[in-house]
Amino acid sequence: MSTNLEVGIVGLPNVGKSTLFNAITKAGAEAANYPFCTIEPNVGVVDVPDERLQVLSDMFHSKKIVPAAMRFVDIAGLVKGASKGEGLGNKFLAHIREVDAIAQVVRCFEDGNITHVEGSIDPLRDIEIINTELCLADMETVEKRMERIVKLLKTGDKKVPLEKAALEKVLAGLGEAVPARRQGLTDEEKEFLQELHLLTMKPVLYVTNVAEEEAGDASGNQHVEAVRKYAEEEGAEVIVISAKMESEIAELPADEAKEFLEMAGLQEAGLDRLIKAGFKLLGLMTYLTAGEMESRAWTITCGTKAPQAAGKIHTDFERGFIRAEIVSFNDLVACGSKAAAREKGLVRLEGKDYVMQDGDVVEFRFNV
Repeated sequence: MSTNLEVGIVGLPNVGKSTLFNAITKAGAEAANYPFCTIEPNVGVVDVPDERLQVLSDMFHSKKIVPAAMRFVDIAGLVKGASKGEGLGNKFLAHIREVDAIAQVVRCFEDGNITHVEGSIDPLRDIEIINTELCLADMETVEKRMERIVKLLKTGDKKVPLEKAALEKVLAGLGEAVPARRQGLTDEEKEFLQELHLLTMKPVLYVTNVAEEEAGDASGNQHVEAVRKYAEEEGAEVIVISAKMESEIAELPADEAKEFLEMAGLQEAGLDRLIKAGFKLLGLMTYLTAGEMESRAWTITCGTKAPQAAGKIHTDFERGFIRAEIVSFNDLVACGSKAAAREKGLVRLEGKDYVMQDGDVVEFRFNV
């Protein structure tokens, strides 16, 4: 499942969603590097920016650098009434069901030449429209499950009344257009709902699309502030981006893009911030391998143990895992070389129960 985790980009028409997605696809990773080479037209694969790889490459004189990759899916067709089949309703819902997390694009700029489908700029209303459609779709899912649970009450299974209570609670919230993730559900309640794969349980980050001149500083933008306040209530992240500027940057060679960003007062492209935030949202991290052949980032979910991490490289590594030789990236850089890190006792040998940490530089020992 490593790099196949997907973030779906959703938004109402004319909010800049397609402009942003086109920037993502232009900045796209070379598909041949990844195990999913046939990329559907609505999927963009991008490199996850990681400055550590260049440092390792210089230290180990690597012939090439292979960053981690991430997939973004352009989910088209959301309008009011999608849950009732309006627009591309059912297709929209099917696509959103398949992604692991959602990046919701909302428009936070005025432009007389670009009409908004609702006639005015109001990002909170836009978020509300999308939430309502997803809540309506989830209500249908929960109601179907409820019908089955009512029949199971007769069995005397102690878990059934608990599940029924959880379903009733979530249903009441959905009826008020409150997404399941904002309902303060307990871990036990979440467990009951897990197999329903509710759309409103998916983690979300909000992408506020601003005018080009606000890309570096949108502090005076009331629309952005309103979205920040809303996102805070569910612990979600907000990324400020000018989709128009991102599509221009994506067309430029790397050195010119860097210059362009400096002139705009930005340290990194909005796209890079979006990719990093998406990575975090999916609960992913990377460990690193380095040598003469390549310096490479490998994607794993947080909490992965060493043998399973080794299996990302090759199944034989997991099957015949003996131990992992690990040094943290920061220790390695501070020492200047692996030999120096070893002398200081900073290179450790870890066994099967070791939980990998982001930025571990690893060499696996295995025997098949």
